[in-house]
Amino acid sequence: MAKAPLPDSLHICLVGQRFQILSRATDSGLLWPLARGLARQGHKVSVISTRSPLGRAEVEREGVKAYYLHEGNSPYTGMSFQEAAYQKFLELHKAQPFHIMHSLDDSGRKIARHRKELRIAAAFDVEATQMSQLFSILGMGQDTAGGLLTTYIALVYKFLATYPGRDRKILRSADGMFVTNPQQRLLLERYYLYPDSRTYTVPYGAEFGDSSGRENPLELKKRLGLPEHAQVAVTMSDMAEVGELIPLLHAFEKVAVKKPNAYLILLGTGPHFKRVEYEVLSLALGSRVLMPGALNNLEALDFIMMGDVFINLSSRSTGFEPGTLEAMAHQKVLIGSEVSPLSNLIEDGVDGFLIRPADVDSLANLLLELFAGTLPALDIGQKARKKVLDFFDPQRMVHSTIDAYQKILTNTGLFRSFAH
Repeated sequence: MAKAPLPDSLHICLVGQRFQILSRATDSGLLWPLARGLARQGHKVSVISTRSPLGRAEVEREGVKAYYLHEGNSPYTGMSFQEAAYQKFLELHKAQPFHIMHSLDDSGRKIARHRKELRIAAAFDVEATQMSQLFSILGMGQDTAGGLLTTYIALVYKFLATYPGRDRKILRSADGMFVTNPQQRLLLERYYLYPDSRTYTVPYGAEFGDSSGRENPLELKKRLGLPEHAQVAVTMSDMAEVGELIPLLHAFEKVAVKKPNAYLILLGTGPHFKRVEYEVLSLALGSRVLMPGALNNLEALDFIMMGDVFINLSSRSTGFEPGTLEAMAHQKVLIGSEVSPLSNLIEDGVDGFLIRPADVDSLANLLLELFAGTLPALDIGQKARKKVLDFFDPQRMVHSTIDAYQKILTNTGLFRSFAH
Protein backbone atom coordinates (compact mmCIF):
# COMPACT_ATOMS: atom_id res chain seq x y z
CA MET A 1 0.00 0.00 0.00
CA ALA A 2 1.42 3.36 -1.08
CA LYS A 3 2.18 5.87 1.63
CA ALA A 4 0.13 9.04 1.76
CA PRO A 5 1.99 12.24 0.93
CA LEU A 6 2.97 14.46 3.83
CA PRO A 7 0.10 16.98 4.15
CA ASP A 8 0.77 20.69 3.84
CA SER A 9 -1.36 21.35 6.91
CA LEU A 10 -0.62 19.25 9.98
CA HIS A 11 -2.99 18.54 12.86
CA ILE A 12 -0.83 18.99 15.95
CA CYS A 13 -1.61 18.26 19.58
CA LEU A 14 0.53 19.93 22.26
CA VAL A 15 0.26 18.30 25.68
CA GLY A 16 1.63 19.78 28.89
CA GLN A 17 0.62 20.45 32.47
CA ARG A 18 1.47 24.14 32.26
CA PHE A 19 0.33 26.02 29.20
CA GLN A 20 -1.05 29.53 29.60
CA ILE A 21 -2.91 31.51 26.98
CA LEU A 22 -3.62 35.10 27.93
CA SER A 23 -3.61 38.43 26.16
CA ARG A 24 -0.11 39.47 27.25
CA ALA A 25 3.00 37.75 25.92
CA THR A 26 4.70 37.79 29.29
CA ASP A 27 1.80 35.78 30.74
CA SER A 28 2.17 32.98 28.25
CA GLY A 29 5.85 32.19 28.61
CA LEU A 30 7.68 30.44 25.81
CA LEU A 31 4.98 28.08 24.54
CA TRP A 32 2.29 30.44 23.35
CA PRO A 33 4.46 31.88 20.54
CA LEU A 34 5.03 28.30 19.36
CA ALA A 35 1.33 27.35 19.31
CA ARG A 36 0.26 30.62 17.71
CA GLY A 37 3.11 30.51 15.19
CA LEU A 38 2.16 27.00 14.09
CA ALA A 39 -1.45 28.10 13.61
CA ARG A 40 -0.35 31.13 11.59
CA GLN A 41 1.55 28.82 9.26
CA GLY A 42 -1.72 27.06 8.42
CA HIS A 43 -1.51 24.13 10.84
CA LYS A 44 -4.35 23.10 13.14
CA VAL A 45 -3.20 23.25 16.74
CA SER A 46 -4.91 21.81 19.81
CA VAL A 47 -3.54 22.13 23.34
CA ILE A 48 -4.34 19.78 26.23
CA SER A 49 -3.39 21.11 29.65
CA THR A 50 -4.52 21.15 33.28
CA ARG A 51 -5.65 24.57 34.48
CA SER A 52 -6.26 27.91 32.82
CA PRO A 53 -5.38 31.24 34.45
CA LEU A 54 -8.75 32.39 33.10
CA GLY A 55 -10.57 29.61 34.97
CA ARG A 56 -12.17 28.32 31.77
CA ALA A 57 -12.26 24.73 30.52
CA GLU A 58 -11.81 25.75 26.88
CA VAL A 59 -10.08 28.74 25.35
CA GLU A 60 -9.76 29.55 21.66
CA ARG A 61 -7.41 32.32 20.57
CA GLU A 62 -5.81 33.11 17.21
CA GLY A 63 -6.47 29.68 15.76
CA VAL A 64 -5.31 27.70 18.81
CA LYS A 65 -7.88 25.63 20.74
CA ALA A 66 -6.85 24.86 24.33
CA TYR A 67 -8.57 22.34 26.60
CA TYR A 68 -7.99 22.59 30.36
CA LEU A 69 -9.01 19.26 31.83
CA HIS A 70 -9.01 20.12 35.53
CA GLU A 71 -11.16 23.25 35.29
CA GLY A 72 -14.77 23.60 36.43
CA ASN A 73 -17.00 20.54 36.32
CA SER A 74 -14.76 18.65 33.95
CA PRO A 75 -15.35 14.88 33.78
CA TYR A 76 -11.56 14.50 33.99
CA THR A 77 -11.17 16.25 37.35
CA GLY A 78 -10.66 13.07 39.37
CA MET A 79 -8.15 11.53 36.94
CA SER A 80 -4.41 11.88 36.85
CA PHE A 81 -3.49 14.35 34.14
CA GLN A 82 -1.69 11.66 32.15
CA GLU A 83 -4.88 9.55 31.98
CA ALA A 84 -7.10 12.58 31.40
CA ALA A 85 -4.87 13.77 28.56
CA TYR A 86 -5.05 10.33 26.96
CA GLN A 87 -8.86 10.21 27.16
CA LYS A 88 -9.22 13.73 25.77
CA PHE A 89 -6.75 12.97 23.01
CA LEU A 90 -8.81 9.92 21.97
CA GLU A 91 -11.96 12.05 21.85
CA LEU A 92 -10.36 14.73 19.70
CA HIS A 93 -8.50 12.21 17.54
CA LYS A 94 -11.75 10.41 16.75
CA ALA A 95 -13.38 13.65 15.62
CA GLN A 96 -10.40 14.75 13.50
CA PRO A 97 -7.26 12.59 13.48
CA PHE A 98 -4.01 14.14 14.65
CA HIS A 99 -0.75 13.72 12.77
CA ILE A 100 1.61 14.30 15.69
CA MET A 101 1.49 14.61 19.48
CA HIS A 102 4.16 16.82 21.04
CA SER A 103 4.42 16.37 24.80
CA LEU A 104 6.07 19.31 26.55
CA ASP A 105 6.68 17.22 29.69
CA ASP A 106 5.97 13.58 30.53
CA SER A 107 2.17 14.01 30.40
CA GLY A 108 1.89 12.43 26.95
CA ARG A 109 3.44 9.10 27.96
CA LYS A 110 0.26 7.04 27.59
CA ILE A 111 -0.61 8.64 24.26
CA ALA A 112 2.88 7.84 22.98
CA ARG A 113 2.62 4.19 24.07
CA HIS A 114 -0.44 3.82 21.82
CA ARG A 115 0.98 5.83 18.92
CA LYS A 116 1.15 2.90 16.49
CA GLU A 117 -2.50 1.90 16.77
CA LEU A 118 -3.46 5.57 16.67
CA ARG A 119 -1.24 6.03 13.60
CA ILE A 120 0.41 9.17 14.89
CA ALA A 121 3.95 10.27 15.60
CA ALA A 122 4.97 11.14 19.16
CA ALA A 123 7.58 13.69 20.17
CA PHE A 124 8.73 14.84 23.60
CA ASP A 125 10.63 17.77 24.99
CA VAL A 126 13.69 16.73 26.98
CA GLU A 127 11.89 18.02 30.10
CA ALA A 128 9.91 14.77 29.97
CA THR A 129 13.02 13.01 31.26
CA GLN A 130 14.73 13.47 34.62
CA MET A 131 17.84 14.98 33.03
CA SER A 132 17.30 18.22 34.95
CA GLN A 133 18.04 16.36 38.19
CA LEU A 134 21.50 15.50 36.86
CA PHE A 135 22.16 19.18 36.15
CA SER A 136 21.02 19.98 39.68
CA ILE A 137 23.51 17.53 41.19
CA LEU A 138 26.32 18.98 39.06
CA GLY A 139 25.41 22.46 40.21
CA MET A 140 25.67 21.59 43.90
CA GLY A 141 29.04 19.84 43.58
CA GLN A 142 32.15 21.13 45.33
CA ASP A 143 35.54 21.51 43.59
CA THR A 144 37.40 19.24 46.01
CA ALA A 145 38.51 15.63 45.70
CA GLY A 146 35.85 14.54 48.16
CA GLY A 147 33.25 16.77 46.57
CA LEU A 148 33.94 15.44 43.08
CA LEU A 149 33.67 11.85 44.29
CA THR A 150 30.42 12.60 46.10
CA THR A 151 29.04 14.29 42.99
CA TYR A 152 30.01 11.34 40.79
CA ILE A 153 28.34 8.84 43.13
CA ALA A 154 25.20 10.99 43.32
CA LEU A 155 25.07 11.26 39.52
CA VAL A 156 25.39 7.52 39.02
CA TYR A 157 22.77 6.80 41.67
CA LYS A 158 20.28 9.31 40.25
CA PHE A 159 20.80 8.09 36.69
CA LEU A 160 20.26 4.45 37.68
CA ALA A 161 17.21 5.44 39.70
CA THR A 162 15.53 7.36 36.88
CA TYR A 163 16.67 5.91 33.56
CA PRO A 164 15.89 2.16 33.60
CA GLY A 165 12.42 2.35 35.11
CA ARG A 166 11.13 5.62 33.71
CA ASP A 167 13.14 7.62 31.20
CA ARG A 168 13.97 4.64 29.00
CA LYS A 169 10.24 3.95 28.53
CA ILE A 170 9.65 7.54 27.44
CA LEU A 171 12.55 7.47 24.99
CA ARG A 172 11.43 4.15 23.51
CA SER A 173 8.03 5.64 22.72
CA ALA A 174 9.45 8.88 21.30
CA ASP A 175 9.74 9.25 17.52
CA GLY A 176 11.61 12.49 18.15
CA MET A 177 13.10 14.45 21.05
CA PHE A 178 13.36 18.24 21.28
CA VAL A 179 16.27 19.89 23.09
CA THR A 180 17.30 23.53 23.42
CA ASN A 181 21.07 23.27 23.66
CA PRO A 182 24.09 21.07 22.82
CA GLN A 183 24.49 19.83 26.42
CA GLN A 184 21.11 18.14 26.35
CA ARG A 185 21.71 16.68 22.91
CA LEU A 186 25.06 15.19 23.94
CA LEU A 187 23.63 13.68 27.13
CA LEU A 188 20.73 12.12 25.22
CA GLU A 189 23.05 10.41 22.77
CA ARG A 190 25.94 9.46 25.04
CA TYR A 191 24.21 8.44 28.27
CA TYR A 192 20.55 7.96 27.40
CA LEU A 193 21.50 6.11 24.18
CA TYR A 194 18.95 8.02 22.12
CA PRO A 195 19.79 8.31 18.38
CA ASP A 196 21.14 11.72 17.47
CA SER A 197 19.32 11.50 14.13
CA ARG A 198 16.01 11.69 16.02
CA THR A 199 17.01 14.62 18.22
CA TYR A 200 16.08 18.16 17.18
CA THR A 201 17.65 21.31 18.62
CA VAL A 202 15.06 24.06 18.67
CA PRO A 203 15.70 26.99 21.04
CA TYR A 204 12.31 28.31 22.03
CA GLY A 205 11.35 31.74 20.83
CA ALA A 206 10.07 34.30 23.28
CA GLU A 207 8.02 37.45 23.19
CA PHE A 208 8.86 39.82 25.96
CA GLY A 209 6.44 41.84 28.04
CA ASP A 210 5.88 45.52 27.36
CA SER A 211 6.88 47.53 30.43
CA SER A 212 4.59 50.44 29.58
CA GLY A 213 1.72 50.78 32.00
CA ARG A 214 3.46 48.72 34.68
CA GLU A 215 4.14 49.93 38.21
CA ASN A 216 7.04 52.37 38.46
CA PRO A 217 10.04 50.76 40.22
CA LEU A 218 10.32 53.67 42.67
CA GLU A 219 6.63 53.37 43.53
CA LEU A 220 7.04 49.63 44.09
CA LYS A 221 10.01 50.25 46.37
CA LYS A 222 7.95 52.75 48.34
CA ARG A 223 5.06 50.31 48.62
CA LEU A 224 7.43 47.63 49.92
CA GLY A 225 9.02 50.01 52.40
CA LEU A 226 12.41 49.95 50.69
CA PRO A 227 14.71 52.99 50.50
CA GLU A 228 14.62 54.85 47.19
CA HIS A 229 18.27 54.02 46.54
CA ALA A 230 18.03 50.39 47.68
CA GLN A 231 20.12 47.95 45.65
CA VAL A 232 18.03 44.93 44.83
CA ALA A 233 18.81 41.40 43.68
CA VAL A 234 15.87 39.31 42.44
CA THR A 235 15.55 35.56 42.09
CA MET A 236 12.70 33.14 41.39
CA SER A 237 12.09 29.68 42.80
CA ASP A 238 9.41 27.00 42.81
CA MET A 239 10.50 26.18 46.40
CA ALA A 240 10.79 22.50 45.47
CA GLU A 241 14.49 22.16 46.35
CA VAL A 242 15.51 24.12 49.44
CA GLY A 243 19.14 23.12 48.90
CA GLU A 244 19.32 25.27 45.77
CA LEU A 245 18.52 28.41 47.76
CA ILE A 246 20.79 27.84 50.78
CA PRO A 247 24.05 28.95 49.05
CA LEU A 248 22.30 32.08 47.76
CA LEU A 249 21.03 32.97 51.24
CA HIS A 250 24.47 32.43 52.79
CA ALA A 251 26.05 34.58 50.07
CA PHE A 252 23.52 37.34 50.61
CA GLU A 253 24.17 37.16 54.36
CA LYS A 254 27.75 38.24 53.62
CA VAL A 255 26.49 41.01 51.33
CA ALA A 256 23.96 42.29 53.86
CA VAL A 257 26.68 42.82 56.47
CA LYS A 258 28.68 45.09 54.17
CA LYS A 259 25.85 46.70 52.20
CA PRO A 260 23.06 47.94 54.50
CA ASN A 261 21.15 49.17 51.45
CA ALA A 262 21.08 45.75 49.74
CA TYR A 263 17.93 43.63 49.53
CA LEU A 264 17.05 40.24 48.08
CA ILE A 265 13.62 39.58 46.58
CA LEU A 266 12.74 35.88 46.49
CA LEU A 267 9.80 35.41 44.11
CA GLY A 268 7.65 32.32 43.95
CA THR A 269 5.99 29.79 46.19
CA GLY A 270 5.94 26.05 46.55
CA PRO A 271 5.93 23.06 48.89
CA HIS A 272 8.88 24.28 50.98
CA PHE A 273 7.97 27.97 51.24
CA LYS A 274 7.80 27.86 55.05
CA ARG A 275 11.12 26.05 55.29
CA VAL A 276 12.81 28.66 53.10
CA GLU A 277 11.23 31.36 55.24
CA TYR A 278 12.67 29.66 58.33
CA GLU A 279 16.14 29.62 56.75
CA VAL A 280 15.84 33.35 56.03
CA LEU A 281 14.86 34.09 59.63
CA SER A 282 17.57 31.83 61.07
CA LEU A 283 20.17 33.92 59.22
CA ALA A 284 18.65 37.09 60.66
CA LEU A 285 17.73 38.27 57.16
CA GLY A 286 14.04 38.79 57.83
CA SER A 287 14.20 42.53 57.10
CA ARG A 288 16.54 42.18 54.12
CA VAL A 289 14.96 39.29 52.20
CA LEU A 290 11.42 39.80 50.89
CA MET A 291 9.26 36.81 50.00
CA PRO A 292 6.05 38.14 48.40
CA GLY A 293 4.74 34.64 47.69
CA ALA A 294 2.62 33.68 44.69
CA LEU A 295 2.48 36.30 41.95
CA ASN A 296 1.09 36.33 38.46
CA ASN A 297 3.59 36.89 35.69
CA LEU A 298 2.81 40.57 35.30
CA GLU A 299 3.39 41.19 39.00
CA ALA A 300 6.63 39.21 38.83
CA LEU A 301 7.73 41.40 35.91
CA ASP A 302 7.29 44.48 38.12
CA PHE A 303 9.75 43.02 40.65
CA ILE A 304 12.20 42.04 37.92
CA MET A 305 12.14 45.59 36.55
CA MET A 306 12.74 46.99 40.03
CA GLY A 307 15.84 44.85 40.55
CA ASP A 308 19.41 45.68 39.64
CA VAL A 309 20.52 42.05 39.41
CA PHE A 310 18.63 38.88 38.49
CA ILE A 311 19.93 35.58 39.85
CA ASN A 312 19.08 32.15 38.44
CA LEU A 313 21.29 29.46 39.93
CA SER A 314 18.84 26.59 39.47
CA SER A 315 20.41 23.74 37.57
CA ARG A 316 17.23 21.65 37.57
CA SER A 317 15.71 23.33 34.57
CA THR A 318 17.03 22.10 31.25
CA GLY A 319 15.37 24.98 29.43
CA PHE A 320 15.33 28.74 29.74
CA GLU A 321 13.08 30.31 32.35
CA PRO A 322 10.75 33.11 31.14
CA GLY A 323 11.70 35.25 34.16
CA THR A 324 15.37 34.96 33.28
CA LEU A 325 14.77 35.96 29.68
CA GLU A 326 12.55 38.87 30.76
CA ALA A 327 15.35 40.09 33.03
CA MET A 328 17.84 40.02 30.17
CA ALA A 329 15.38 41.73 27.84
CA HIS A 330 15.00 44.51 30.41
CA GLN A 331 18.79 44.96 30.64
CA LYS A 332 19.26 43.48 34.09
CA VAL A 333 22.60 41.95 35.04
CA LEU A 334 22.14 38.19 35.08
CA ILE A 335 24.01 35.80 37.35
CA GLY A 336 23.47 32.22 36.19
CA SER A 337 24.69 28.71 36.83
CA GLU A 338 27.69 27.58 34.82
CA VAL A 339 26.28 24.02 34.73
CA SER A 340 22.87 25.03 33.39
CA PRO A 341 21.88 25.68 29.76
CA LEU A 342 22.45 29.38 30.44
CA SER A 343 26.14 28.63 29.93
CA ASN A 344 25.30 28.20 26.23
CA LEU A 345 23.69 31.63 26.12
CA ILE A 346 25.77 33.79 28.46
CA GLU A 347 29.39 34.76 27.86
CA ASP A 348 30.81 35.15 31.34
CA GLY A 349 31.72 38.76 32.11
CA VAL A 350 30.39 40.04 28.78
CA ASP A 351 26.58 39.81 28.84
CA GLY A 352 26.17 38.24 32.27
CA PHE A 353 28.02 36.16 34.83
CA LEU A 354 28.31 32.41 35.35
CA ILE A 355 29.26 30.81 38.65
CA ARG A 356 29.01 27.42 40.32
CA PRO A 357 25.82 27.53 42.40
CA ALA A 358 27.50 26.15 45.53
CA ASP A 359 30.29 28.77 45.47
CA VAL A 360 29.06 31.09 48.22
CA ASP A 361 32.14 33.32 48.32
CA SER A 362 32.21 33.96 44.56
CA LEU A 363 28.54 34.89 44.53
CA ALA A 364 28.92 37.21 47.53
CA ASN A 365 31.95 38.95 46.03
CA LEU A 366 30.23 39.35 42.67
CA LEU A 367 27.16 40.95 44.25
CA LEU A 368 29.36 43.27 46.31
CA GLU A 369 31.23 44.40 43.19
CA LEU A 370 28.00 45.00 41.29
CA PHE A 371 26.46 46.98 44.13
CA ALA A 372 29.70 48.96 44.56
CA GLY A 373 29.61 49.97 40.89
CA THR A 374 33.04 48.55 40.08
CA LEU A 375 31.64 46.43 37.23
CA PRO A 376 30.12 47.85 34.00
CA ALA A 377 26.55 46.82 34.85
CA LEU A 378 24.89 49.12 32.30
CA ASP A 379 27.02 47.84 29.41
CA ILE A 380 26.51 44.22 30.47
CA GLY A 381 22.74 44.75 30.69
CA GLN A 382 22.60 46.26 27.21
CA LYS A 383 24.57 43.35 25.77
CA ALA A 384 22.28 40.90 27.57
CA ARG A 385 19.24 42.47 25.93
CA LYS A 386 20.82 42.28 22.48
CA LYS A 387 21.85 38.66 23.05
CA VAL A 388 18.43 37.46 24.15
CA LEU A 389 16.58 39.30 21.37
CA ASP A 390 18.94 37.87 18.74
CA PHE A 391 18.90 34.34 20.18
CA PHE A 392 15.19 33.85 20.85
CA ASP A 393 13.59 34.37 17.48
CA PRO A 394 9.94 33.16 17.47
CA GLN A 395 9.83 32.83 13.68
CA ARG A 396 12.99 30.73 13.56
CA MET A 397 11.58 28.56 16.35
CA VAL A 398 8.32 27.94 14.48
CA HIS A 399 10.03 27.08 11.19
CA SER A 400 12.52 24.77 12.93
CA THR A 401 9.69 23.02 14.77
CA ILE A 402 7.65 22.49 11.60
CA ASP A 403 10.74 21.12 9.84
CA ALA A 404 11.29 18.73 12.76
CA TYR A 405 7.66 17.58 12.71
CA GLN A 406 7.88 16.82 9.00
CA LYS A 407 11.08 14.82 9.45
CA ILE A 408 9.61 12.89 12.37
CA LEU A 409 6.49 12.00 10.39
CA THR A 410 8.43 10.80 7.35
CA ASN A 411 10.91 8.87 9.50
CA THR A 412 8.06 6.96 11.14
CA GLY A 413 7.02 5.73 7.69
CA LEU A 414 3.53 7.19 7.97
CA PHE A 415 4.00 9.59 5.04
CA ARG A 416 6.06 10.28 1.95
CA SER A 417 8.42 13.21 2.16
CA PHE A 418 6.39 15.93 0.46
CA ALA A 419 2.88 16.48 -0.80
CA HIS A 420 2.56 17.41 -4.44
